[in-house]
Amino acid sequence: MPTTPDSRNVIVVGAGLSGIATAIGAALRGCSVIVFESADLVGGAAAYSGGQVWVGDNHVARREGIEADSRELTERYVRDIAHAAPEALDPRAMDHWLTLAPEAIHYWEDIGAIRWTVIPGLADYHAEADGALGAGRYLTNEVIDGRVLGDWRQRMRVSPYFPVGTTYAEMFVEGRRVRGDDSGDVGARNEETQGFGLTRAPAEPTTGQADENKPDPLTFGTGVFASFLARALKEESIEILTSHPVTELLRDEEGRVIGVRAQGEQGPVERRGPVVLATSSYDWNPDLVRELLGLGPDDFGSIAPQSLRGDGIALARAVGGAVAKIPATSVPMLPGWESAPGAGFAYGPEFAKPHAIIVDRTGRRFCNDSYWVDIVAKALDPDDPHLPFFLIWDEQHHRKYGLGAVQPGGEYPEGTVTSAPTLRELGEALGIDGEQLEKTAASFNEHAERGEDPDFDRGSLDYVLRFYGDAAHHPNPVLGAVSEPPFHGLRLRFLGTGIGSSGVHIDEFGHVLDEQGNAVPGLHAVGSVAALTATGTGYNSGFALSRGLTLAYTVAQELGG
Repeated sequence: MPTTPDSRNVIVVGAGLSGIATAIGAALRGCSVIVFESADLVGGAAAYSGGQVWVGDNHVARREGIEADSRELTERYVRDIAHAAPEALDPRAMDHWLTLAPEAIHYWEDIGAIRWTVIPGLADYHAEADGALGAGRYLTNEVIDGRVLGDWRQRMRVSPYFPVGTTYAEMFVEGRRVRGDDSGDVGARNEETQGFGLTRAPAEPTTGQADENKPDPLTFGTGVFASFLARALKEESIEILTSHPVTELLRDEEGRVIGVRAQGEQGPVERRGPVVLATSSYDWNPDLVRELLGLGPDDFGSIAPQSLRGDGIALARAVGGAVAKIPATSVPMLPGWESAPGAGFAYGPEFAKPHAIIVDRTGRRFCNDSYWVDIVAKALDPDDPHLPFFLIWDEQHHRKYGLGAVQPGGEYPEGTVTSAPTLRELGEALGIDGEQLEKTAASFNEHAERGEDPDFDRGSLDYVLRFYGDAAHHPNPVLGAVSEPPFHGLRLRFLGTGIGSSGVHIDEFGHVLDEQGNAVPGLHAVGSVAALTATGTGYNSGFALSRGLTLAYTVAQELGG
């Protein structure tokens, strides 16, 4: 990188996992780093997530005696699941990520930013894909005690979607629904976000304050971020400023980005140096959601922090940076609903449990409705869209599984669920063809009782069966007749998870590119603010955090000379 007078003063915009990791890496290479965060809490979307970091051929799996993986197998897997739109995949970015990811996660462990462990028994999403493995590629942190963060413990986001303090191993043993806190919320699995956890949208901020005299175990995405934050706090050359949104990138006469202007509580603040954008995605920016996903407010919500407003995209565009678009049909989004009118959004694994189906307005099923990947792909198919779409379930489902934070058999919040004595009446109340809904359910029920779904192969994916289904239900954990009245339903919407897939266009080294494909001098991007061109239309939980930590490693190396 050509040097400038301020090249050893690095500016990071965003205090999520990728931003803090970049700060650590740059500081350890002799840079002074200032991190600007627009919100009053640090952690971003990563702290809300499941903390899954997908890395092929990694040293942690070998350390734990798991079957051998290889660089070749990981590439075969990524290429296979990205085959639908090969033009969206940047081969150089993919190669850099897959090659450097094992080295990067080794580095973060070596310098004390985290102690990794393999998530036990977690198979790749697409078990049928070439190169898929049954275990060993998903990493997360060993438990960290939040007390090591001191005062920063109360300034860090804590996931409201996972039973933080419980490990994956404990959760899998205890079952797929684990009791949460004293508020009565219920924990289940979250998609790394991308899965299912506590199914409510919290009022911001969420800090999960702890008793300083008791152990404060942190796990999932909260624990992964806490581990990196604890390491960052040991470096005197790192300064973190919360409630300081960056409003402008500064440039010199030649167009090089040379610093930022931010807005602090005491007024404007300017700092000079190369800039790294780490602001995550655009979930809470309705204009960008419509531009990049084609979804309006009736069909989209988010479970990510409300600070994710596409700030990094706006900053990059203002200095000539381009945006790369990944088809919306491949974006990791979850089917969810309004938790209560005006009270945010909720989601959970209930759509994949027995005795439930998803239909469109015609009353017909259109996808493997136990698998969010297929739901997104089919509902947003530009040639055959299925919006709006609806979740339909019966009283067996209500009695056994509840809905989000509603306990099994509990009362649904007013204004969220529509109930009726027959499927025909339910359909009419929801604006669905009730007669066709009855026919759809009758056909589904006939096969579901035998544990089969010849129409859409619901119940055929090991990943879904283990983590979304009901192991006590036979013959198939996700297939059960929708037959016992009263019947219930609601209109679904897609919920963003802080991984919008589309974003700032970068090359394999994290340089922000302009519309002609040239690097914007002095400007980098890491994490989910940058388009997932390394994976294209392929997605697997853990891809985003893995690529984010790899880019942080790469960018810090360059900035540190």
